[in-house]
Amino acid sequence: MAEQNPIKHSLKKDKYVNSRGGNSYFLDLFCSRCGQHFALYQKDGRGRLIRMYLDRIFAPQELAFLQLKMSDKADMSNLKCTKCSALIGTPMIYETERRLAFRLIHGSFVKKKGSGMYPPT
Repeated sequence: MAEQNPIKHSLKKDKYVNSRGGNSYFLDLFCSRCGQHFALYQKDGRGRLIRMYLDRIFAPQELAFLQLKMSDKADMSNLKCTKCSALIGTPMIYETERRLAFRLIHGSFVKKKGSGMYPPT
């Protein structure tokens, strides 16, 4: 894999951030089976990470661009680790806000508070 220059992302500020108390931060997400980094994600609000909304995924580009490509959950495939193919999440629509997301499988990932840099250091 080619060496990438790190890119610094900034947090999105929109109605979803405000509805969750304005407390947002980045998470680096890793596969719990092999340790592969699979996403840079913006978590809004307190609580556990249960869903991963498509509009909050910043990197890698393949996942970040899903928001633009997908219009329905039927178009989406399962979220799997790119290295070991472990199942991490399944597609869903969060009905309250009509947002596409992945329902994450508890124990299939490890999260670490991030700085917004991709790839993580």
